[in-house]
Amino acid sequence: MERIYTANSRSFTRLFEIILPVTTWLIITLPIWLSPFHPAIVAYFILTFDVYFFYKSLSTAVFSTKSYLRLQHLSKLDWSKMAKKMAGYNKMYHAVIIPNYMEKVEKIRLTLDYLKNQDFPTNRIIILLAMEEREGKMAKERAKQILKEYKNSFYRIEVTFHPDLTGELKGKASNSAWAAKHLSRMVRKMGIDTQYVTVTSCDADSLLPQKYFSYLTYQFLSDPDRYYHFYWAPVLLYSNFWEVPLPIRLQATVSSIVRLAGISKPDSLIQISTYSLSLSMLEKIGYWDTDIVPEDWHIFLQAFFSLGEKVKTIPIHLVISRDAVNGTSLLGTFKSRYEQEKRWAWGVTDVPYALNKFFSDNKLPFLTKFFRLFYVVESHLFWPTSFFLLTLGASIPALVNPAFSRTSLGYNLPKMSGLILTVSMVFVIVLIFIDTKSRPKRPSSYSVAKTPLLIFQWILLPAISFFFSSLPALEAHTRLLLGKRLEYKVTEKI
Repeated sequence: MERIYTANSRSFTRLFEIILPVTTWLIITLPIWLSPFHPAIVAYFILTFDVYFFYKSLSTAVFSTKSYLRLQHLSKLDWSKMAKKMAGYNKMYHAVIIPNYMEKVEKIRLTLDYLKNQDFPTNRIIILLAMEEREGKMAKERAKQILKEYKNSFYRIEVTFHPDLTGELKGKASNSAWAAKHLSRMVRKMGIDTQYVTVTSCDADSLLPQKYFSYLTYQFLSDPDRYYHFYWAPVLLYSNFWEVPLPIRLQATVSSIVRLAGISKPDSLIQISTYSLSLSMLEKIGYWDTDIVPEDWHIFLQAFFSLGEKVKTIPIHLVISRDAVNGTSLLGTFKSRYEQEKRWAWGVTDVPYALNKFFSDNKLPFLTKFFRLFYVVESHLFWPTSFFLLTLGASIPALVNPAFSRTSLGYNLPKMSGLILTVSMVFVIVLIFIDTKSRPKRPSSYSVAKTPLLIFQWILLPAISFFFSSLPALEAHTRLLLGKRLEYKVTEKI
């Protein structure tokens, strides 16, 4: 099998790119094309999916609550004091790569201010502003201003300008890889032990909490498998919570709570957005691949298939805050949010990558590879299909096959499906509670009279999920099916 795969790798790669998008469309349209022939199979499939959704809702409610409670406890510990007792503490250096393109100085300044206020010694923090050469004069002026303001705030703060190179895709991955290679040369030149250097991939608007690097230091030094692990604190989109339009705020809230729930499921946890890893591991896997757009799950898979089953993401029970999408106009904001979700959903390209590695790699145990692949496939398959099956699926069989509506199963299908979904919505109460406790306090500029909207907005969740989650994800899948590549677009955040 391996010999056949190697001889036809290009054909298999294209096949793998087609498999998941085709499956997505088959699932979405299944009630239409299968109901005329086997409506009972469709009904049982829809009910099974409803039960699966119930399970997903229950687990999100349970794990987000567990995460919130653990976070409340662990975030209060004195991680600086604990880290200082660890062997190797005085050797530790933390490098932060901040890819940025067309970002405002104010945005980067706020991120650097949070880094400057860490309770880990800032004279052992290295900052790399990873800029794009194609931005031209604006980037150089921004870099000059930032370097002047923060030159004495860290051990080193340097700027890299990533050139447009043949074979690379423009975006965070290729920019980060360029900056990380510069970091490797810099660290060796300064005589720093690379075994005691972590690299944090930090988005330009990611605000790292004060204890982040002390917590990371403790986790890293106490971890026997630290050269196989990523470290991740949940990234919640709460920085501009009170400023964004209601639909964007609701979608950001749901995304944030799902991320929060993730840190209580370490066996399946894969980092998102802002995360840390050892420089040693980053060098071993050859830095970020430069021909991809979404890089967070991809680099995890790079490490997993390169270094084996020891590769995991270790949770950090602190909160990193980021901005939700917010533009200069309502329509522009909606468009940017749609494009952002589509870019995230373009992570579906990780599926053909993982399938390629699954069949070409013979070092990892079969079940280890299978379960990791299954989780990636499941996540990307649920994303575009859930809305259609949950809202429309139960009503279609009877419309397509009227005779089925006169059977007991056909008559009761909408009722049973509705009951399961209604019970599932009870878990929204938990999400509302977690949201209330996690989001920033209401500013005086936000009218008290508007606060009931924070409860009633959840009624709009199905429609908002369609326009800002399922639909852009479906477009991403369809683009992959048709071979139309997605280019990286910077999300507008004012």
